[in-house]
Amino acid sequence: MSDSPAANGPDDFAANFQQDLIDYFDDLLTYRMPFGKYKDRHLDHLPYEYLHWFPERCGGFPSGRLGELMAFVYHTKSVGAEIVFKELDVQRKKGGVKRG
Repeated sequence: MSDSPAANGPDDFAANFQQDLIDYFDDLLTYRMPFGKYKDRHLDHLPYEYLHWFPERCGGFPSGRLGELMAFVYHTKSVGAEIVFKELDVQRKKGGVKRG
């Protein structure tokens, strides 16, 4: 049996996609840029132009979870959907999300 989305059906794919989004937003609550001009800024607060610089000039985003999150923010902003990040600021002011 394959682990591909087609083999597991659309319901499994949707559930996995939903969990990936939850994980991205949970991590974006706390991850900050660890280096450079925007050190210590939340990743969703990085300017689009700065994010665009990585694939344009550096050949891609950093490896690991940082790079995955930066790519997610970049692609979200590139399609004009950055409004989805507004809730992160609300959650930060409340002290974050506690999942049990």
